[in-house]
Amino acid sequence: MIKNDLFLKALKGETVQRPPVWMMRQAGRYLPEFIALRDKYDFFTRCQTPELAAEITVQPIRRIAPDAAILFSDILVVPQAMGIEVLMKESVGPFLPNPIRTIQDVERVVVPDVHETLGYVFDAIKLTKQMLNDEVPLIGFAGSPWTIFCYAVEGKGSKSFDTAKGFCFSHPEAAHVLLQKITDTTILYLKEKVKAGCNAIQIFDSWGGMLSPVDYQEFSWKYINQIVEALADMTPVIVFGKGCWFALNEMGKSKASALGVDWTCSPRNARYLSGGNITLQGNFDPSRLLSPIPTIKKMVHQMIDEFGKDKYIVNLGHGILPNIPVDHAKAFIDAVKEYNQ
Repeated sequence: MIKNDLFLKALKGETVQRPPVWMMRQAGRYLPEFIALRDKYDFFTRCQTPELAAEITVQPIRRIAPDAAILFSDILVVPQAMGIEVLMKESVGPFLPNPIRTIQDVERVVVPDVHETLGYVFDAIKLTKQMLNDEVPLIGFAGSPWTIFCYAVEGKGSKSFDTAKGFCFSHPEAAHVLLQKITDTTILYLKEKVKAGCNAIQIFDSWGGMLSPVDYQEFSWKYINQIVEALADMTPVIVFGKGCWFALNEMGKSKASALGVDWTCSPRNARYLSGGNITLQGNFDPSRLLSPIPTIKKMVHQMIDEFGKDKYIVNLGHGILPNIPVDHAKAFIDAVKEYNQ
């Protein structure tokens, strides 16, 4: 049994003394011990070496003590497993030298044997579980099919992903074939993550907000929902769509256990739009962690008051920034632990 199960209770909608708290990207770039490993090993070496991934996952548990751990990995291990080359370039980020631009390119993409191609992730989960010793739950994750599609077609990060969107609109049949292949791979991958020991799964739809509400239904949500449907009986699933407040109502009717909210949507609107019954997660602006510590604590308490302590998981509205001082990150976590109604 997990000793601190606040996070799992919140996912079930149970009454809690205080809401649980964790931070997206908490296993990473703001921690000096992470930076030491980053300077020694390249990005995908860290992802693909179970000992390194496990160590990075537990670093924030030791340092700032959130209520859940999230496995150190990357959403782009999935396209790598599907035969799409992905590089991580300094100061550029993800770079795909052979982006998918034609129907023939789509046909070459495979749905892999995830044990062969992603076994290192499952090994990292098992090792992490040993290191966590049931202190807190472990979250596994994947990118949404649309978000993976964006990188696969665009070939790199983008402010608008016009090339990826253009491919959907000019070659919709090919786009749907690729989206389905990504979905099928992601389902296989996440099921194995749960079997390896993950206690919950989060789907990151980082680029969902690039689509109009109508296009979101066609090119993103229907694929995310396939994943939710496939996993809901195995484990709680959190769906986080950045900039996707317009889809909260539809998401709230799904089998997802919780919905992530970014900082552009107020707690009140998020509750209203999602139907008022589902657990919500979020939505502190990551840049706000640069505020003075007393301000951070005051704002966190206000945020909890607005969301309500039940059916709520305290988090940021996106990943923590690299320039956040560790004591500010810890103040964010501590503010939740000090919360009294």
